[in-house]
Order: sequence, then structure tokens, then C-alpha cells
Amino acid sequence: MLRLECPNCGVRNTSEFRYGGEQNPRPTPSTEVADADWIRYLYERRNVMGVQIEWWYHRAGCGIWFLVERDRRSNIVARTWRWQPDGAAAAEGSHSP
Repeated sequence: MLRLECPNCGVRNTSEFRYGGEQNPRPTPSTEVADADWIRYLYERRNVMGVQIEWWYHRAGCGIWFLVERDRRSNIVARTWRWQPDGAAAAEGSHSP
């Protein structure tokens, strides 16, 4: 059974969460961004079989979106953390299940 640690609520069964897909940074909104960059952002996924950073939503709990670093081969979760706009504080709130 896969268990995740919500940054707010602690360790919970994954039945409380919703998988939101792999993290894919959004292109900077401007008129100079190429169409290919938007197509890549909207439709293309890396889908790696290995360590991946993913979005998860705590739907049966506090209702936050957070990031999970998970090895897709073994389902081992290395860490979870609350998303930060600049990404600088991501390591501060990291948790290990």
C-alpha cells in the first residue's frame, strides 16, 4: 500500500489523495513564447520509469496541492513538500514518509 505524507496532515493512505500528473513547469506567459513550448507544456509528458516529481491533491483532507518525489519503479516516496512559487523554499518543507 502506498502512503503519502501530506505537508499539513501527516502520513495518510493514497485513497485520500488524487494524482495530478508529473510536474511540468509552465512557460512564461508572453507573446514571445513559441507555440512548440506551449504544445510541449499542454500535451507532452516525459512519463519516465524512475524518479519523478509529481503533483498530488489531498482531496479527503486539507485540500492542498503538493509535490511528491517518487520512484515509479518501486513506489518509494523520497519526499513530499508544499509547492513554492520560486521553488527556493521547497527543501525547507520537505518530509520523508
